[in-house]
Amino acid sequence: MQLFEQPIYFVYLLIALGALALVYWLGGRLKRRITSILFGPAAYMRLTGAADALQPLKTVLFIAAVCFAFAALARPQWGLEIVKAEGDFAQTVIAVDVSASMRARDVHPDRLDSAKNMLRMLISHLQNERIGLIAFTSQAFIQCPITTDEDALKYFISALQPDMLPVAGTSLAAPVKLAAHMLAKYPGKKALIILTDGEDHSPEELKEAQSVAQQEGIRIIAIGIGTPEGELIPQRTDVSGRVLEYKKDREGKTVVSKLDQQSLAALAQATQGVYIQYTTPAQVATKVEESVRDLDRSRSVSSSRTRYKNRYQIPLALAVICLLTALALPFKERRQSAPQTEQKR
Repeated sequence: MQLFEQPIYFVYLLIALGALALVYWLGGRLKRRITSILFGPAAYMRLTGAADALQPLKTVLFIAAVCFAFAALARPQWGLEIVKAEGDFAQTVIAVDVSASMRARDVHPDRLDSAKNMLRMLISHLQNERIGLIAFTSQAFIQCPITTDEDALKYFISALQPDMLPVAGTSLAAPVKLAAHMLAKYPGKKALIILTDGEDHSPEELKEAQSVAQQEGIRIIAIGIGTPEGELIPQRTDVSGRVLEYKKDREGKTVVSKLDQQSLAALAQATQGVYIQYTTPAQVATKVEESVRDLDRSRSVSSSRTRYKNRYQIPLALAVICLLTALALPFKERRQSAPQTEQKR
């Protein structure tokens, strides 16, 4: 724990005290020079009276006030308090295809790594969003519950790997149904962002998934990653990343994975969403951000955390007391030399 949150202000204090000392010294020299020219030292003392006996105390109080003021700016802190952060958030779920076809390299470095790069950029931009993460193949699984924790989301995004799930294939209906379940408790318009090559091995379930999304007010933003011409799927690679073997089907034929834009566009259109073909991480992240800008928001506590209590009030109060005391001290009394002379006579 640091006793002061902003200790740099003590450096500024030293600079301020040095400046005050310089001003005081230069001011004294200038005052003595002017009075010497106009009156002479003896005449000046007769005109102004004796020196102010309280002046040293006033100077000390003023310097103390400056020191306490800078101590308050340094924000002294001790003791703990619990802070709850509230805000208005929109709700979004991101579903990422982790089937074997996402190893295809028609997008550099491959489909899944490109999707992860884009998502990390997108998460940094969506500051007022609750976001959940789903990984899916023919089934869908929650990787991260809906949260505002950016670091947790980026961690789980980085952990996504092809074939990380125990089931193969691809189903677009599975992530839609799971996202609907995750978003059901939130009112208003929500969003589901799907990143996939669009090859659906169970298209008969897609109509049902579309109905579920429509009922829950979920807008689907489908991002197609890959090329319509397709690409071979690496099965084995060496340590340098060179492909040693490509994926084959049961008949021994090499599998070519092609982007299915029609299925993704139809899914997005049915839910008043948008289809985006993957180009670059920055361009796709910008388009997605624009697509979720008008989602409905709800207020809730986003997080609770402990922090040290700020005690700036104590040195600030001492600074005010010192300054007011210095101002309240009486001015010096003029020497009563004339009346005393008359009494002696």
